[in-house]
Amino acid sequence: MTQSIDSFRALISASYLQGSNALCWQRTLSGDFGEVAAKLGPGQGIVSLSAERLHGLHGLSAAGRTAVELMLEDMQLLRAEGLEPELNAIYAYPRDDAAGAVATDVFSWHVDSATMPADTWLCTYHGAPSEGLRNAEARKRVDDPTTRAALLREFGGADDADFAEWLRENCYDLHYTALPGAQPWSFGVGHLWRVATEYPGSPVPPCIHRAPETAPGRLPRLLLIA
Repeated sequence: MTQSIDSFRALISASYLQGSNALCWQRTLSGDFGEVAAKLGPGQGIVSLSAERLHGLHGLSAAGRTAVELMLEDMQLLRAEGLEPELNAIYAYPRDDAAGAVATDVFSWHVDSATMPADTWLCTYHGAPSEGLRNAEARKRVDDPTTRAALLREFGGADDADFAEWLRENCYDLHYTALPGAQPWSFGVGHLWRVATEYPGSPVPPCIHRAPETAPGRLPRLLLIA
């Protein structure tokens, strides 16, 4: 379940309500983010965007310059709270092409994890946004009997504590499958999100989500993440 928040300060200070694991500051941003994406030109993979790179884009319109300043303002807001945000132009995500039972790339339904209390922050400014999945509409891939049996064959041992540790080391336990009838929801464009991660003692379940598909020839996705 998601909660709507009306300001950055509220987003920082709010607690997750019972049954909620995603907080959203809903915004309609001005500025032409598509123009910024186009001015970046062709690229490969995930490209980190600095203030210098953005300010150095030639021929931006006033709307394009507004988009640049809005992204940099969000970066500064998060940095002021002690976070380490990254602004990326995403042309393509790496895929998990290993012939294993569970793909562990960002296209798979998954949760983020941490060793101490932490949240994931993100905002899509241009391109397809992330999708979320309600926890009640998903099941861990490792809890599916067929998938677990395949993972046990890969592991080559018994279903014991060592196997559980192997699942954690390979991040297999962080990936999910949607149940029949599940209805994913969109993170939308321009909204700033704070979503729950999996860590020891977390009071709420982690937010299940996935990245959108990428394709050659498209303008890059502009994503802020921390």
